[in-house]
Amino acid sequence: MTTFIVRRLLQLPIVLLAISLLIFGMMQFLTPEQRAATYAKSEQQAKNLDLIIRQYNLDQGFLVQYSTWLKQVLRGNLGYSKQSHEPVVTTIRKRLPVSAELALYMFFPTLLFGVWMGTMAAIHRDRFVDQVVRVFAIIGWSLPTFVLAIWMLAVFYGYFKLFGIGRADDRIMVEFAKGTLKAYTGMITIDGILNGRWDVTYSALKRLVMPVATYTIVASAQIMRVLRSSMLDVLNSDYVRTARAKGLPERVVNLKHARRNAIIPVVTIAGLMFAFMLEGVFFIEIIFNIPGLGQWAVPAAIQLDFPAVIGIALLTGLVVSIANLAVDILYGIIDPRISFQ
Repeated sequence: MTTFIVRRLLQLPIVLLAISLLIFGMMQFLTPEQRAATYAKSEQQAKNLDLIIRQYNLDQGFLVQYSTWLKQVLRGNLGYSKQSHEPVVTTIRKRLPVSAELALYMFFPTLLFGVWMGTMAAIHRDRFVDQVVRVFAIIGWSLPTFVLAIWMLAVFYGYFKLFGIGRADDRIMVEFAKGTLKAYTGMITIDGILNGRWDVTYSALKRLVMPVATYTIVASAQIMRVLRSSMLDVLNSDYVRTARAKGLPERVVNLKHARRNAIIPVVTIAGLMFAFMLEGVFFIEIIFNIPGLGQWAVPAAIQLDFPAVIGIALLTGLVVSIANLAVDILYGIIDPRISFQ
């Protein structure tokens, strides 16, 4: 296992280099002037694009351009975002904790709810519980995220005046802005605890209810369907029948033997799901007014803010690569029969 982890970690820079080559290759469809504009921070600089072109070798050959661009990326210079009016790296640094906090609170309820419902459906195949789970999964799988989010907003916030939108109460956000409350991590639920202010954590948690519920309903549907199908195959296998013949309790057979072997496909889905959660669930962040990466990336893409789009693409490649590594490691933990040679 240790050898495998080291080998995969050594492969990670190669994967990221390949991703950077792909992204830079796509940038070649832009003119040198368009690429130079990504580094312009003011109107004055925008009027002198020739200087930027020469500075970043945008009029040179592909390899020279790529090496210059890669050096800037490694130094943290991804260009200037017109959408956020600041460097791309600065925007990512500010918004990443927001999306990470949202992703963490969405991931575990989605995974646990999907696994539990999928398990119940498989154990009670063709019974009432199974029918309910299958209908729920079909509805969740078919329902667009933004539609459910708008319904949740209209009913629980608009009609019942519950929960709220944004990250916390306005007065709390003002305290963070003034420095009265210190942002240790950028995650308000955690920063509230570190500041000794439980009212801050409560306010943030209350505003996470609707986004988390929305994503859990939609995303858990896929986990239910995959786990139900996988577990039904395992329950019909010879070793499960042998376990039952030995007199093992049904709960032990279902949860320890059957579900553990059936959950491997779910691990793959969960790993990628968390990776793309971290990039910000675009509709959820926009509808519930959560200033994460998604709320920045959507208008940036619409306005052809190339530095922002490139920054998001590079971050996505990094997160997905790490998520794949974590999934491979979990394979070995869940099922020791898997070989890493």
